[in-house]
Parts: sequence; C-alpha cells; structure tokens
Amino acid sequence: MTDPVLMTEMWRGDILESVHHGHAVVCNAAGEIVDAWGDPEAVVLPRSSSKMIQALPLVESGAADAAGLSETHLAMACASHNASAIHNDMVRDWLAAQGFGEDDLRCGPQEPRDLAIRDDLIRCGDPVCRVHNNCSGKHSGFLTLTKHLGAGPEYCEIDHPVQKAVLAAHEELTQENSAGYGIDGCSAPNHASTLHGMARAMAFYASAREGNGTRETAAARLRTAMAKHPEYVAGEGRACTNLMRAMGHTVAIKTGAEAYFVAMLPEQGLGVALKIVDGATRASENAIAAILVKLGALDPAHPEAKKYLDAPIRNWDGLQTGLMKAGPALR
Repeated sequence: MTDPVLMTEMWRGDILESVHHGHAVVCNAAGEIVDAWGDPEAVVLPRSSSKMIQALPLVESGAADAAGLSETHLAMACASHNASAIHNDMVRDWLAAQGFGEDDLRCGPQEPRDLAIRDDLIRCGDPVCRVHNNCSGKHSGFLTLTKHLGAGPEYCEIDHPVQKAVLAAHEELTQENSAGYGIDGCSAPNHASTLHGMARAMAFYASAREGNGTRETAAARLRTAMAKHPEYVAGEGRACTNLMRAMGHTVAIKTGAEAYFVAMLPEQGLGVALKIVDGATRASENAIAAILVKLGALDPAHPEAKKYLDAPIRNWDGLQTGLMKAGPALR
C-alpha cells in the first residue's frame, strides 16, 4: 500500500492553508503504467467517471443505431449535465421518440445546476423532476438499451440485463473482477476498481478506432462524441466542458462525484484515472489539469487552463487572497 501524494495546495498569502492528497495513474494502450502517483492498486468507486463504460453496451449492442441516436445523444449518455435547456429538451425528446416518459426514468428528481432554469421553476411554481437529474442522459440510454433487449422496466436492478451488460463491460475493460459496487446518486449500480484498472480502461478508449471491430468502434464513437460536444457532457462553467474546449475537442475527460476524474488522450494513446481521497472537487479539477499539462494535452497558458492551474483565490471584494496550485509531484 502506497500513501496518497500531495496533489493540490491552497495558499492564503504566504501561508499554506490546506492540502489535498490523492492517487493517479497513467496507462498506455497496452494497459501498462507509464506514470503514477500514490497507490495504483487503490480500490475506488469511479462514480460518474465511469459513464462511458456504462454507455458502451448501448452502442456496442446496436441499440443506439436502431434508435437513431445522434452523436449528441451519445455525449448525453455519458453526461453529468447542468439541466440547462439543451439537456432537458434533449432528454424529453429522446424519451418521447422511444415511447417513454419521465416516470420511466429511475433517477430521482434533482434541482437543476443551471441557476436560470432553477429560478424559472421557482417563479412558476413548477416541481423539480427526473429529467433535471444530472444523470438523466445516462438513464435515457439505459431505457433505450432496455427496449432493444426487450427487458423489464427496473433497469437499475443489479440482475437486470442492462446492468449485467454494464458489469461485463466494466470487468472486460478494466481487466479486473469487480471489487464490489455501491448505489450511485442516480440509483444505478457503480462498480469499484483499482485506479490502474480504470486507467487501463481509459487507455482502451483513447486508442480505440472506428472500423477496428465492434467494441473499438463503439468506444471511439463515445469518446469522440464527448470531446466534440462537451457542452452536453457537463455544461457552461464546468471543468469538463471548459477543459475539453481548451484542448481543441480532441481529448475526452469526465468528472465523478467525490473527486474522481478520468481522461482519454487519443493522440498519445493514454488513459488517466485520478482520485482525491478527501473528495474535494476543486482538487480533482486542479490535479487533472496539471496531469493534462504534463502529458502535453493542455496548454497551461490557455485562459481556461488558468482557471484550474495556479488559480487565484479572491474574497467577496474581489481582492486576491491566495492561490490554488498543484502539489510538487504534479508541477
């Protein structure tokens, strides 16, 4: 067991005020570790960072094509979205086209992260609904696969054909037996793996090419959809969207709850998995940006990169009081 390493520092003036430690792994297309910090064999729940794995059976089975899903639908299937208008409209149209309604979703109602949408709901006295759940795109994908398989409606049950397909994809791509699962915030099972296993899976996505077999084609389509349409993967103001745009829509990245992050770098053929042990999202965003810079995928001078690297901390009066920066191991 290797201890987590210092990944993010919070400075107030000249005083180091807070620190965040974590684990991270970079794998090549062969699944070999090319760089690591902390313990590559730490077993962690990847949470929403695993959505492209959960979406793989949707594409690989032919369900996505049978349903006429577009590239933006595939991006939404991998999303943790803001519940902005583009997200809500897409989910409603997607469900209707497949003969489903909001009540068929098994993710719970969630207050929109998009404040304008939230405030409109309050002013109109309209309730928060399941479409607003940040995982409603993933669940629309689950429902589409459920219909394609002719399976029952309780697609979040661990023994449902959809979840059996997700588990198989998870184990095959990580090349590990599942270390167990937890129930995610959206009620779907979430399978644990080592950081090495998740980085290995992300390296598969990074190196996958369309036309090179059913599985590689499906993985490449999902990765490309995420990179080309980052506004659907997260939304305005979010690190995933900002950084994918900053990298020219070539690299796909995805955050997960409790400070998990993954990246798929097709030009380098590398996959990254990252976990901040205290669950601080500010630190995972800082650390993934620093790793992307180290790997040559992100320009540290890009304005969007500067939001997460050596980022100024300001008080309510706009005065800079400190700085968030990557720890020595990542600098």
